[in-house]
Amino acid sequence: MLGLVGRVAATSASGALRGLSPSASLPPAQLLLRATPTAVYPVRDYAAQTSPSPKAGAATGRIVAVIGAVVDVQFDEGLPPILNALEVQGRETRLVLEVAQHLGESTVRTIAMDGTEGLVRGQKVLDSGAPIKIPVGPETLGRIMNVIGEPIDERGPIKTKQFAPIHAEAPEFMEMSVEQEILVTGIKVVDLLAPYAKGGKIVALVYGQMNEPPGARARVALTGLTVAEYFRDQEGQDVLLFIDNIFRFTQAGSEVSALLGRIPSAVGYQPTLATDMGTMQERITTTKKGSITSVQAIYVPADDLTDPAPATTFAHLDATTVLSRAIAELGIYPAVDPLDSTSRIMDPNIVGSEHYDVARGVQKILQDYKSLQDIIAILGMDELSEEDKLTVSRARKIQRFLSQPFQVAEVFTGHMGKLVPLKETIKGFQQILAGEYDHLPEQAFYMVGPIEEAVAKADKLAEEHSS
Repeated sequence: MLGLVGRVAATSASGALRGLSPSASLPPAQLLLRATPTAVYPVRDYAAQTSPSPKAGAATGRIVAVIGAVVDVQFDEGLPPILNALEVQGRETRLVLEVAQHLGESTVRTIAMDGTEGLVRGQKVLDSGAPIKIPVGPETLGRIMNVIGEPIDERGPIKTKQFAPIHAEAPEFMEMSVEQEILVTGIKVVDLLAPYAKGGKIVALVYGQMNEPPGARARVALTGLTVAEYFRDQEGQDVLLFIDNIFRFTQAGSEVSALLGRIPSAVGYQPTLATDMGTMQERITTTKKGSITSVQAIYVPADDLTDPAPATTFAHLDATTVLSRAIAELGIYPAVDPLDSTSRIMDPNIVGSEHYDVARGVQKILQDYKSLQDIIAILGMDELSEEDKLTVSRARKIQRFLSQPFQVAEVFTGHMGKLVPLKETIKGFQQILAGEYDHLPEQAFYMVGPIEEAVAKADKLAEEHSS
């Protein structure tokens, strides 16, 4: 999994997620007076899935209490397992409740996936006999759906006969692939210093916005992941899964935990934080059939990287790309901190010795420059030794060469976006480290693609200066 972390209120993240253990227990904490049946779901059989509507003869309950997004439902017999989906009857719009706790012998406490306005005591509720199921398959491509799989793009129903539950076990350890391969993004700073593990090509949109009830926001990530898993497991494809923002998943889980009356843990987060995160992240992995590469935005509360929410997320990331205010203040975009960004696949056995040596050389010279900045600020450049002056000169060129014009920003910057192959990226930084361009001005390295463009820009600057 890849992760992009910003030092600011909102941030972006990238990552190919790896399951850290072969098995994961499902997250719900339970208030029990007796042993409680909890749903355990085997490997999905997509061909056997049918419509997610409650079946005839399903257990019937009635609402006994409504407390905001929490709804208590009483059953005379056939208590639904944890995580089962219930549907409220007698409403114009579909309202799905997910079982979160068992209260005694006959009552379940549920979380609503939509607003609970208009619910009354005694209203009929049907047990679907399974967790929330959503449509999957090629028919979902290009469509937008909500947490319960309903299309919200005003293009009619999603015409598929295949449905999958949003709760599932992570792939077995023996099914996972151990091969490591770089996902080349064409972004110099990412490909060189914090490369992403390879993933895929397909995107479908699943929405659960901040105006949604906490139950919907806590499950929308699982809904999107379920769509991605179909393409990995059934179509054998590489899937690219964007999650913006993974902190909202944790935040929604904290809200749900508070609504259920659980005692909070550190900093007020839910006691099941690590389990909730692990259960989801371990499903985002590469198997022998295909892969899922997840790009996740991570909000860091108060810029505290030790906060339980981002810290728990980092444990599952293969690569972390940190966005820095200080870099942005220099006008360098993408504003990636080259010293704080990391990648687990930055290993000479995976990326190759040449790539590894160049990346570490770039980081060393930037770290040396950082340690000299206080001396420069107090005494000036003249007090530095000739060797340190050369280090500063090359570091400033590298710093500017890490900038790159993006296609998405063309309308704002006027610079055409540049996609740089990995070999070109390595070659360019290798030549700068070797001193082949010590004679060029540092301005020539700003907002260019490959190193040849920097040389051409330097020639152009020289012509303008001479004229």
